Amino acid sequence: MHSKEQISHEEYQKAADWLTSQTRHRPQVAIICGSGLGMLADTLKSQNSFAYSDIPGFPQSTVQGHAGRLVFGELNGKTCVCMQGRFHMYEGHSLCKTTFPIRVFKLLGVETLIVTNAAGSLVDGLHIGDIMIIKDHINFPGLVGFNPLTGPNDDKFGPRFPAMSSCYDKGLRCLAMEVAKELDVAGLMQEGVYAMVGGPNFESIAEARLLHCLGVDAVGMSTAPEVVVATHCGMRVFGLSLITNKVGKSYEDSDSVNHEGVLEVGRLRSDTVQKLVTEIIRRMEINNNTNDAV
Repeated sequence: MHSKEQISHEEYQKAADWLTSQTRHRPQVAIICGSGLGMLADTLKSQNSFAYSDIPGFPQSTVQGHAGRLVFGELNGKTCVCMQGRFHMYEGHSLCKTTFPIRVFKLLGVETLIVTNAAGSLVDGLHIGDIMIIKDHINFPGLVGFNPLTGPNDDKFGPRFPAMSSCYDKGLRCLAMEVAKELDVAGLMQEGVYAMVGGPNFESIAEARLLHCLGVDAVGMSTAPEVVVATHCGMRVFGLSLITNKVGKSYEDSDSVNHEGVLEVGRLRSDTVQKLVTEIIRRMEINNNTNDAV
């Protein structure tokens, strides 16, 4: 099911044209809000918002903590679009549906994608409430053939065999560390490797040990497919993981993780993540100023 479905260029264009006809905003930056982090969209000025159900071709978000709407607006002088709620493989969506918005954003003129997610820590140095700048990922579904780029390549978006060796922009990662120091939250921040697993179950102890052996710092159930498609499209990508739980690696551990706890940490840290992302957006360089709304 995941590899067979194909989406035509015309379908992406149809969604982009519909959005262009509904809003004056021409976004330069797209932000995907992870579990419990949808409040980022609330800070946008001059908002236009659209339910996913109204946008041609858009799938629906079914997960608690994901609102299910696209919000356009201004943030610190940049035109942005926010996804309040993302789509996951475990909801039954094909990966080309999961990543459908990314190519629509590309057609709207977006050049920078910011992805946020909730993730579990596999290392002692990353604590609940910490924020991890993603420097690289292991895309487990992709390694076994569940890749959003499977099928005929759409040359209008990018090459058949895109490199993923530098998909998380180094300049934006350095900028994030500078901003964190200025906001006095550098103590919460470090860089690390994110792994995507299929979900929806949390990891077994043996799986957690395997991930740890492979050099994974934090694990979640999203993000990698969107980053693969954004990189294929030539977008700059910046990613943040909010550490919402510790992943058990010992059979003696009695604690078990649940989604409510994940959302609670999202609420507690939402203000910090919001300040960080808005300041990064204020200071980032944008090349496509010709795309500004008139």
